[in-house]
Amino acid sequence: MLNRVVLIGRLTWDPELRYTPNGVAVTSFRLAVDRPFTNQQGERETDFIDIVVWRQLAETVANYMKKGRLVAVEGRLQVRSFENNEGRRIRVSEVVGDNVRFLDRGGDRSGGSGFNQGYDNPGGMSKDRGPSDDPFADDGKPIDISDDDLPF
Repeated sequence: MLNRVVLIGRLTWDPELRYTPNGVAVTSFRLAVDRPFTNQQGERETDFIDIVVWRQLAETVANYMKKGRLVAVEGRLQVRSFENNEGRRIRVSEVVGDNVRFLDRGGDRSGGSGFNQGYDNPGGMSKDRGPSDDPFADDGKPIDISDDDLPF
């Protein structure tokens, strides 16, 4: 059997970080995902999918994600049910994410500070560099460097 979900969409609100009574971090957020087709009026419809992430990933998402950010989520679909305060049985479908990728730079749509996998902190999160700090910003233009500066 296989239960894998891969979604790409935008956060509809800032992630909410909570802790279980045992101290385990859990973060929830909702992802707006466009359908790959249009309706009869020629408009794209959007699905709003609840996502839950746990432990270290929960803290990372809560610290670096903001409303409007484009993310990819990989995980599994989970359907659970519970009884609400009125005694009615409620059924909830959500994706339990085990991998979340940041797909845009924070300032593009959300206006918040952006974070990505930085070259000054391999494998970790680092503050997004501005265009003037980017060593590849000249893209295609000759770089003025002497042979003495090269390590080879």
